[in-house]
Amino acid sequence: MNDKKLKSGFVTIIGRPNVGKSTLMNYLIGQKIAITSNKPQTTRNRIQTVYTDPQKGQVIFLDTPGIHKAKNKLGEYMVNVAEHTLNEVDLILWLVEPTNYIGAGEQHIAEILKKINTPVILVINKADTVEKKEQLLEYIDTYRKIHDFEEIIPASALRGQGMEDVRETIFKYLPYGPMFYDEDTITDQPERAIVAELVREKALHALNDEIPHGIAVTIDRMKDRKGTNLVDIDATIICERDSHKGIIIGKGGSMLKKIGTNARFEIERLLDCKVNLKLWVMVKKDWRDSDILIRNFGYKEEE
Repeated sequence: MNDKKLKSGFVTIIGRPNVGKSTLMNYLIGQKIAITSNKPQTTRNRIQTVYTDPQKGQVIFLDTPGIHKAKNKLGEYMVNVAEHTLNEVDLILWLVEPTNYIGAGEQHIAEILKKINTPVILVINKADTVEKKEQLLEYIDTYRKIHDFEEIIPASALRGQGMEDVRETIFKYLPYGPMFYDEDTITDQPERAIVAELVREKALHALNDEIPHGIAVTIDRMKDRKGTNLVDIDATIICERDSHKGIIIGKGGSMLKKIGTNARFEIERLLDCKVNLKLWVMVKKDWRDSDILIRNFGYKEEE
């Protein structure tokens, strides 16, 4: 780091499920840490990632679970994590979709934001899907009425449009201060946690809508093979029903093989080595309503 006065602080990314929070965070830090999926409520834990600019400073992003109406203990846990985070940070990035309609979910978030003093930047994501600029201006005007935002930025996390604006604006509102992490730190997540999430992502992509929210992934073994550039990984996909287990395994093991192949490709990129990945499937009935099992599967509520 140079001697120039630098900024550093914590930024949380909030928004309804499936609005592109993980995609945005992955883009801003330049590396895939949070899993992405077209299924809502993909992120379950508060993932902390770090972006360092030697000229400007350091941003610690907290990618929280989507704020939604909880249906079970896991859902309640996810909502609590998201809401607790808002008071702990220097800045909030609220992601929304380009629309004139402010739904109940957005109204709920606006109500929560009224109770806190943290500055909020609104990012209208997926702006690349809007054909006319006039429409976008209408959407900005619609959102402006529900909260007193510091800034409103149209962007597309998927296409990288407007993302430099987002980054610049974040630094504008962060306080001056020392770095919290070394320059080369990208996340506080242990490798095992990221590997488990990558397996879960590939399962989410491959499976139909009924199953994904009912799965968790645990890493049973992750060990370097001596004298080689190879890591052996054993992971278990936990599901809630016997019928789900059959679907996850697939005919002749075809679905499990597909999940494993896709996950191995991503894990090898992450670890920069060859990976021997073995997947197993286990049924734990109604685990999402069990406090003990939620904790066992790595969803720890630290607040």
